[in-house]
This record gives sequence, structure tokens and C-alpha cells, in this order.
Amino acid sequence: MQLSKTMAYARAEEMMFGTCLYPVTTRRGMCLGGGEVIPEIVVHPRAGSEKSLKTLLREFERGYNDALERCVSIGHPHVCLEIEHVAQMTQKTEWGEDVAAQTVSLMDRYEERYGIVSGCRFTIADLRKPDMVHMRDSDRSQRVLEAIAACARHADMVAIESIGGKEIFDHAIIRNDVTGLLFAQAVLGGRDMQWLWPQIVAIAERHNCLPSGDTSCAHANTAMFMAGGYHGREIPHTLAAISRAISVSNTLVAYECGATGPGKNCAYENPIIKAITGVPVSCEGKSSACAHSDFCGNAIAAVCDLWSNEAVEYHSMFGGTTAAVFTEMLGYDTALMNTAINLGYEKELQACMVNSDRYRDPQSYILCPDIAWEIGKVVVEHHQSLYSRARAAALKCGELIFGDDKLQLTTYEHDALRHYMADLEKLPADEGNFIDLCLERYARIHGFRRESYGL
Repeated sequence: MQLSKTMAYARAEEMMFGTCLYPVTTRRGMCLGGGEVIPEIVVHPRAGSEKSLKTLLREFERGYNDALERCVSIGHPHVCLEIEHVAQMTQKTEWGEDVAAQTVSLMDRYEERYGIVSGCRFTIADLRKPDMVHMRDSDRSQRVLEAIAACARHADMVAIESIGGKEIFDHAIIRNDVTGLLFAQAVLGGRDMQWLWPQIVAIAERHNCLPSGDTSCAHANTAMFMAGGYHGREIPHTLAAISRAISVSNTLVAYECGATGPGKNCAYENPIIKAITGVPVSCEGKSSACAHSDFCGNAIAAVCDLWSNEAVEYHSMFGGTTAAVFTEMLGYDTALMNTAINLGYEKELQACMVNSDRYRDPQSYILCPDIAWEIGKVVVEHHQSLYSRARAAALKCGELIFGDDKLQLTTYEHDALRHYMADLEKLPADEGNFIDLCLERYARIHGFRRESYGL
């Protein structure tokens, strides 16, 4: 596998929502990244509905029927349906395949009756728990691959939220240990994806399905959640920003192995991924407040090609079911973006999106297109190893945060970031030396097996 050496975009100003350098087309003819933003709705089944295949099928049928019905009612012409597996759908391969077949049948029915062009993405649950099984050689690993194959027979896209390195990450994040984050995310997470993603790509291509992408949900999103809002003190926000910058190294591996996009919605690092790869990306922000809070509700939409709600549990609201309500909201968001494109006002709308969140927090700051591009540039310049590019991204992240006087940091955040930067500077430049250091330091962490990562 070749590590990325060049930027897809020569300048940050070239990146825009709704368009990318390498759009993809689903088997049902939906073009992603080809000139318009597509809403991507994710509905989760209610607790208890997973107890039997019958109740699970009924739950998904209700949710996505409501979503498609709302598209018809309001006049939204396109929608992408994402189904994130509950564990049972991956554990029992036939469950996941039955949900996939049902969803596709539903989509075909709405296209035939009403002309609604839709696509579906299936995100397989990563059952491989590092503290329980070998990440490569276990029944769970095989089951994950079998579930991908089963869904790829029907789905337009397959994806996963891989969890390689999670055992070290969880140990490091609560200790403010930036060395541990680099080891967990870049070295372990990246190597896990180097093993996993060529297999996913081969399966998807065999079934005429798009191998869409991965995410640092298990790592950088955990840091984002722990950092919390302005009153949050569990970890510094600057550490969450650094974790996000590091995440680019491992998330990028999927595309270096042949993933085509669209990138996963919960990969907040996607603006940087798009700058490097030119593939379409899904993003989530203000319309994902049903699932979690973030600091970049508008800014993260600046270069999106799909716009997602992250996930909402299926329930009733005054305006209809959650599936219908959030589909409507996403549809209006994308209608605004697409109208701006059609009227030639996309630069103005993008500027409003970016500047409304730019200085809200270090985490939103580094995802603005110009800053994302700068981080991407150092990633490709330091292509010697997964580690070297992640360390360079982390250092550049800190440099950019410190370098903008308008980004006001509390004394607590300033001192924390200065500490992280000092730690990063002291680390060895060579990946082999870094791995030796980390194997000695983290060898006794519960659940860590070096052989799971080919070390």
C-alpha cells in the first residue's frame, strides 16, 4: 500500500460542498459528489426490537418507509439511507442481509411509484473487541467480513467503523497521554485498517458495491465527546483537536487501500480527507444534535457531499416520526446548499457556514477548509510512515491553533496544548524507534496483543 504523497486539491479555495474531484455513482444511478448535496438519513431501531428478526425488519421498514414517504410529501428528490448494524445484524449474517434486501425493495418501490432516487449504505458493526479476541485471527473477524459480503449483494455502499487500537486509546485518553494516542490511532489503528480494508474493497468490487469508507469514531469522536462543551473538563479541547488531526492518518488508509467514498458521516476529519483524496464525503453537524453535540454544526458542512443526521432512534414526534422529521430537516438543509450552487452563491454560503463556527473552539477551527487543507498538506509531506504523518499532523494542528490570535484559549487550554506540543517534539522521528518505545511502555495494557497488528 502506497501512502498518499500529493494533495488532490491544489488550494483550499477549490473545495466546495456538493462537488468533488472523484464523484462516484451507485448501482442505482445516484451520483455522489457530482454537483449537489444529498441528504443521508440514519434511523436506529428502538431497544428491544433486535430481539427477533421479525421485529427488527418491521422497525427498519417503518423507519425508512417514513423517510421516503416524507421525501414524497415535501418534494425532496434524492435521499441516501444509511443502516448502521446493531450487533445482532453482524453476528447473524442472515439478519443483516434480510434488512438489506428489504431496504432495497423499499427503495425500488418508491422510485417506481414516485421517481425518488435513493441509495443505501450499510455500516457493519466491528465485533472485534481487542481485549477479547485476536483482531485478525478470530471467529468475530470472519463474521465481520461475511456480514460485509452479505450486505454488499444488495447495498449501494458498505462501510465500517473499525476499532483497531481502541484498547490503548482508552488507556491514553484519560491520562492526557498524546504518545498513547499516536500509537493507538496511527500505528495500531492504521495497521488494522491496512489488514482489513483490502478485503473489504475486494468484497465490494465482487458485488458491484461501493467500498465507501471508515472513520475514527472509536478514537477521535470519543475524545470529542469527553471534551464536552465549554464547561467540560474531562479532557482539554485542545487534546480532542490533536486526536482529530492524528485520526487523518488512519482514516486515510481506507482510501489508500481502494475505498472510493463517500466517507462516513461521523468522520469529522472528512474535510481533511477530502482535501487529500478528492473523494466525496458525508458530514454531520447541526442536524446531528439528536445524537450528540459538537462545535462545528455549520462549518462542517462547508465541503460535504452528503449531509447526515448521524443517527436518531425511531419514535413519534409532534411532526411525525423521527425518521420523517429528520429526513425533512436534512432535505431542506441540502436544498439550501444546492440552490446556492445553482444561483452561483455557493462561496458566500460557504463563508457564512465557516465563519459562524470558525472561532467557536479549536475543534471547529481545524475543520475549516483552509485549516483542514494545511493539515492535509503536512500529512502528505510526511509520507514516510503512518506514524510520521500523524505526528506531523498533530504538530501542525497545535501550531495553527497557537498561531491565530482570534482563537482565544483559556489558560488551562493554552498550558495543556503547550505540554502536548513539548511531548510531541521529544518523540523519535523514526517509526521503528517509536514503536519500540511504545511496546515497552504499553505492553501490559489489558487486551493489547502486538500480534493483532502484525508487530
